[in-house]
Amino acid sequence: MIKKEDAKKVLLACLETGGDFAEIFLENTIQNDLELSSGTISKSNTSHIYGAGIRILHEDQEVYGYTNDITTEGLLKLAHALSKSFDYEKLDFNFNLVEEKVENNHPVSIKATEITNDDKVKYLDEVYNEAKQYHDDISQVIATLWDHNQQVTIINSDGKMISDTRSHIRIGLRVIASKDGVMQSASDSIAGNQGFELFLNRDLKLFAKNVAESAINMLNAEEMEGQMMPVVIHNAFGGVILHEACGHALEATSVAKGISVFSGKLGEKIASDLVTAVDDGTISNAWGSANIDDEGTKTKKNVLIENGILKSYLVDKRNARTMKCDITASSRRQSYRYSPTSRMTNTFIVNGKQTFDEIIANTKYGLFAKKMGGGSVNTATGEFNFAVNEGYMIEDGKITRPVRGATLVGNGAHILKKVDMVGNNLMRGHGVCGSASGMIPADVGQPTIRVSSMTVGGRGGKK
Repeated sequence: MIKKEDAKKVLLACLETGGDFAEIFLENTIQNDLELSSGTISKSNTSHIYGAGIRILHEDQEVYGYTNDITTEGLLKLAHALSKSFDYEKLDFNFNLVEEKVENNHPVSIKATEITNDDKVKYLDEVYNEAKQYHDDISQVIATLWDHNQQVTIINSDGKMISDTRSHIRIGLRVIASKDGVMQSASDSIAGNQGFELFLNRDLKLFAKNVAESAINMLNAEEMEGQMMPVVIHNAFGGVILHEACGHALEATSVAKGISVFSGKLGEKIASDLVTAVDDGTISNAWGSANIDDEGTKTKKNVLIENGILKSYLVDKRNARTMKCDITASSRRQSYRYSPTSRMTNTFIVNGKQTFDEIIANTKYGLFAKKMGGGSVNTATGEFNFAVNEGYMIEDGKITRPVRGATLVGNGAHILKKVDMVGNNLMRGHGVCGSASGMIPADVGQPTIRVSSMTVGGRGGKK
């Protein structure tokens, strides 16, 4: 780690042309990727990400740069180069760097360095073989295992000097089924900010079987008939709609510019009374959690929506200056090569009172979106389009035939107001979220919810 006196020299060099805040972000990361497909290891990569990013602010203006040379001389060179972007009167700074202790809420029992590649391959073999043998129509299985140990230190001109270690583990599975020229796929993952103990109490064979079953069910499904109808969206990755259609629009990255559909709506009703949504970076060992954000602020639980009322945005230091509000410990970045900005961590709708069975039984006719896929969203308007990876019809209060090719089309601001049932079976799914500061781990989630009326797209004809 850089010495305090040297770090202070670098920060003061950043501020020599009138900047009012400077920050150094140091990173040392080891990342391993394994992939098993067609019964053999098709990828085995190890990456070492090592460097520093420097950010200078003047009011809400920002300049950012990065380097692999983290010697004092290398950092000073970058600091002087970046400071030339400003030409203001130099401010009088007098700060001392104080090293802060981090309380570790995400313990690791089995470090990635304690697991051999042979042991990792055994995990991949287990899920691969279980999925491949599930059905004769399964034509391809791809299993991946990713571990990522990131050590960061954040030092800034507010006097902060703080470090954190994040240990991300993720096993993913994609199953492809094909028959008579038709191909369908299903995928899922198990992930967390922890060590390989993540897999000790997980039934990996059941995990693989469920993914394979989804692929086969959709292979044999009818095409969805497009129509307006009630939609029951299942828990876990069903929360991707909240994440994409609402969550991104609550990040200060768009709110501060006034280009979010939710800009200027704090305190207003934006959802059904049944909807309370949070972004919580403190959940122990969760995929999107950390002890501190990438500006060095201790993570927290932020209530975004409470009983339908918009309560908070997700705000980073730079955008807080524009918005004239407090930061929310929501600043994240992929690596030292990215400037941080407001991002989600673990974002989900909290439990309601209905059971899953009650929601289905109270739906005369509709679509059950069991597994959600990707989509596109316009944060300025809230318009979205999402694929349903696994869907079933609900008829007379019962889940009946599988349907494929369904898409959910709507507006995030409108759909939230149409939620009329919220289950008590909250689960979270694990995704990788892309935005201005790169790709980051993020959990999405919800209990099963029902939207009273929604546009469902599909290519099927009427029966």
